[in-house]
Amino acid sequence: MNKKNILQRTSFLSLVEGQEVDLYRLARDKGLEVYVTNYGAKIVSLFVPDRNGQPVDVVLGHDSMADYLASEEQYFGGICGRYANRIAGGRFSIDGRNYTLPLNAGAASLHGGVKGFNAKVWTVKALSPTSITMEYISPDGEEGYPGELKVEMTYSIAAEDTLHIDYRATTNAPTVLNLTNHSYFNLSGAGDPSVHDHLLTIPASTYLPTDENAIPYGAAERVEGTPFDFTTAHTIGERIDTPIDQLVRAKGYDHSYIIDKPIGAFGLCCSCSSPKTGIVLEVASSEPAMQVYTGNWMTGQLRGKWDQRYPARAAVCFETQHFPDSPNRLDYPSTLLRPGEEFHSETTFRLYAKA
Repeated sequence: MNKKNILQRTSFLSLVEGQEVDLYRLARDKGLEVYVTNYGAKIVSLFVPDRNGQPVDVVLGHDSMADYLASEEQYFGGICGRYANRIAGGRFSIDGRNYTLPLNAGAASLHGGVKGFNAKVWTVKALSPTSITMEYISPDGEEGYPGELKVEMTYSIAAEDTLHIDYRATTNAPTVLNLTNHSYFNLSGAGDPSVHDHLLTIPASTYLPTDENAIPYGAAERVEGTPFDFTTAHTIGERIDTPIDQLVRAKGYDHSYIIDKPIGAFGLCCSCSSPKTGIVLEVASSEPAMQVYTGNWMTGQLRGKWDQRYPARAAVCFETQHFPDSPNRLDYPSTLLRPGEEFHSETTFRLYAKA
């Protein structure tokens, strides 16, 4: 993507449900250049110099607020919450009290419900040339979740090649919380038709198989000997069409990998690269898992940035998070947050080019 296709702030300045929406640019003297909107705390564009030093926009999205509001893909670049990923049946309990959530993905509640954090206007609390801090206060009962939840998140260009995401949250009543960024990456440039040629490594020896509702149905299983094994490098497309239930039902990869590191430890979650641009993405996080989603349900019909079209598998998402359906699984790491506690999570996207 040539940098002349630059986003226009005027295409984002607007009121959404009476609240001001804007577009913000983060950059250092060289290296990454990031555009963020406070609608859904979305990453709109992420420019990375390729092997020839030319800037490439590596995330999918829209170039106007009107298109974001009308999009069939509501999660482009946004923060998902209160609960990223799925909760089976839209039900869970805390301390013997039952809670019911709206079902927006078959028999599950997905990414916080009908109108999650990705569709909320966040308040900008601090802004500098290299960082932005935003806050969203979720009222008690929003989308069925208990307690007033205060979330603060910061995007910062921590180094010329690294975008850092910091999440913090508190609640006034026991609740569950699972936050992630849902950027759709194509390291050959947004608008390239496929990520099948991207080379991927994931340091995860197990993953969570899912049922027909994309809910994990049991304990983690070994990836060894399956198309889910990325402990050594494989292209995304090499085994994606293997005719097994897990891949056929999801139309590709849409599964949670359990990263081989201690719970709560900060560590590498994956490395992915494009042979076309030489751009490498390294994702690291304090989260125990990472959902890998290969854009299987994109239709190619919606208008992306600069009239691009995004067909199925034109992007890959690396959603660092806790396990799906954790509120209903005592054997999974807890996502319970109580008053007096602080939720804290960190993720980094390191992006650079190799010859």
